[in-house]
Amino acid sequence: MRNLRHSFVPLLMLTSAMAAPVPQAPWAYPVSPAGPVVDDYHGTKVADPYRWLEDLDAPQTAEWVAAQNRLTRGFLDALPGRDGFRERLTKLWNYPRTSVPVKEGGRYFFSRNSGLQNQAVYFVQERLDAEPRVLIDPNTLAQDGTVALTGTHVSRDGRLVAYSTAVAGSDWNEFRVRQVDTGADTGDVIRWVKFSGFGWTKDGRGFFYSRYPAPAVEAGTGKTFSKLENQRLYYHRLGTPQSEDRLIHEIPAEPRWFVRATTTEDGRYLVITIARGSSSENLLSYVDLGDPRSPRLDAPVRPLITAWDAEHVLVGNDGARFYVLTTLGAPRKRLVAVDLAKPEPAHWQTLVPESSEVIESVDIIGGRLVVNSMRDASSRLAVYAKDGKSLGSVSLPGLGTVGAVSGREDENEFFYSFTSFSTPTTNYRHDVATNRGAAFQAPSVAFQPADYETKQIFYTSKDGTRVPMFITHRKGLKLDGNAPTLLYAYGGFDISLTPTFSVGNLVWMEAGGVYALPNLRGGGEYGREWHEAGTKERKQNVFDDYIAAAEWLVKNQYTSPAKLVLSGGSNGGLLVGAVINQRPDLCRVAWPAVGVMDMLRFHKFTIGYAWTSDYGSSDDPAGFKYLSAYSPLHTVKRGARYPAVLVTTADHDDRVHPGHSFKYAAAMQAGVANGPNALPVFIRIETKAGHGAGKPTSKLIDEAADKLAFAAHFVGLRAPAAK
Repeated sequence: MRNLRHSFVPLLMLTSAMAAPVPQAPWAYPVSPAGPVVDDYHGTKVADPYRWLEDLDAPQTAEWVAAQNRLTRGFLDALPGRDGFRERLTKLWNYPRTSVPVKEGGRYFFSRNSGLQNQAVYFVQERLDAEPRVLIDPNTLAQDGTVALTGTHVSRDGRLVAYSTAVAGSDWNEFRVRQVDTGADTGDVIRWVKFSGFGWTKDGRGFFYSRYPAPAVEAGTGKTFSKLENQRLYYHRLGTPQSEDRLIHEIPAEPRWFVRATTTEDGRYLVITIARGSSSENLLSYVDLGDPRSPRLDAPVRPLITAWDAEHVLVGNDGARFYVLTTLGAPRKRLVAVDLAKPEPAHWQTLVPESSEVIESVDIIGGRLVVNSMRDASSRLAVYAKDGKSLGSVSLPGLGTVGAVSGREDENEFFYSFTSFSTPTTNYRHDVATNRGAAFQAPSVAFQPADYETKQIFYTSKDGTRVPMFITHRKGLKLDGNAPTLLYAYGGFDISLTPTFSVGNLVWMEAGGVYALPNLRGGGEYGREWHEAGTKERKQNVFDDYIAAAEWLVKNQYTSPAKLVLSGGSNGGLLVGAVINQRPDLCRVAWPAVGVMDMLRFHKFTIGYAWTSDYGSSDDPAGFKYLSAYSPLHTVKRGARYPAVLVTTADHDDRVHPGHSFKYAAAMQAGVANGPNALPVFIRIETKAGHGAGKPTSKLIDEAADKLAFAAHFVGLRAPAAK
């Protein structure tokens, strides 16, 4: 590959006589009036002076948002490195990216972004050697690219595709159905869908999905931010209005439970998953639809898993023999066969037992079991016979992550994706019978992967726990403590952070920076026990793991506190906010993104109640005690010398309500405003965007350029020269 890297010059040399001067302290923060709200939590009075910022529709909030954005933009736009970062990001982002193909009815379906398209385009291909045909182009749905294609579901015969779209990053979805042959929509429209499963009946005449009642418009919330309760499972028959959809299952006594479903590949069964909150534990029920070509929609719902003691995921079936991936008796998961005639756990047959690796997923392909597992946060791929006999492993390119796996039960061909810190996501085509494969539609990015190296180290946290961390940088890095280092982490909700390619991280490393990714407790990297060690009253373990990662990087001469950037989003935004409150001396820059910052009220917004499985709740006296001890909003240290903070959020984030970041920014600005040598606290509020999913490429590039330029200004990262 031709080396297209830019040359770099010191940041100081990028400033010209024509450049606007970068604003300096004192920072003219917008006024954030402190209101009189005080709450009583089990006898303890807690002030909430910025409660008014939760009212997103109020004129006062709109004025505050506009003023904050003016201040932030005034600083970011004047940074001399921003244009260089934006140009380099744009150049590197401009490469074709293709999803793993899905095969139905002999046709292949996939998404592809040619490079800088705001949204990926959905294609159909009659054969692998045929010319792809555009089936759905979401870029035509909004001029600014803010309508995203969020899901596609192809009927078993490959004639129809149900697709979902979302506006401005919201979690609210609408389903429509398109005819594959003609490219025309059928006219079916399904609204008020969030967090739904999906399942076509094999006759292709309709599908199962879950929806909420049409939300009421509440003061300060609108439809986007309404409370979510009473999710129900329906069947929609094509050609009929949504009002006539058949109710299949509901649990009126538990309005906050999730009711989601899918159909088995043979079309015989509807399998229903019942979940409560974000906890992995769930129940399973099923409906025997009878003849797949003439399914019985009125057949009874029968229980299969009835105890809230483990996670259970249906993998597939051979008639009444179900293959289920479970954590019951296996914190790192095992695959079992369940006979519907004798569904009790005592009768289960273990096919793939628990091991030192965590099983991520299992797919039935070509009559075999393809098992995607994880060892020390890096992927492994293996093949088993249906009786559990090992048939060998699939050779992977190196230390990295297997993403989607796609194949059919009746064909040997399957596809999977692989990525690493220096490897763009690449699709592979594999034959499960011969266990041979090769790269398929490999991308080409304008950089040299061989210039970078990744190592995995293990460090010791405060309580002696051994924690892994990936470290990636240019080869030949001098360990003298002077490398600007980006430390990104998450630590929650059983989510594993594994090696992944990112253009933003690549630009950071090109400029001489180090990228570090620790696998904190609270994630799923070592199974259920690792996750639970970072939940509820044990959440401090996550913060301690993050702090210990930073201290290891300093002790081992990668960086120093003056060169360190802490980064995290969502639960990771909470992580960054909590840690800089506990240790404001730890780093120079902090990027808390779309964070859960008010730990006493998070469960009162949209889907927030689902997170109590990880966090606990302030409604409980014990929960209030440990939540208030680390809640970023409530633990700001007035007068402390904080790092430079760039809070990011979006006005349509109905996953983590924007009020979290609004209130946190107001509290931080008031707490540290213009003290001696104070660094700034800015908030960047994106418009027509949400929690992150479906964000247009143009917005992704702009945000990455802002964040990189912000950090570079304070840690001395060398910005690319703008042309």
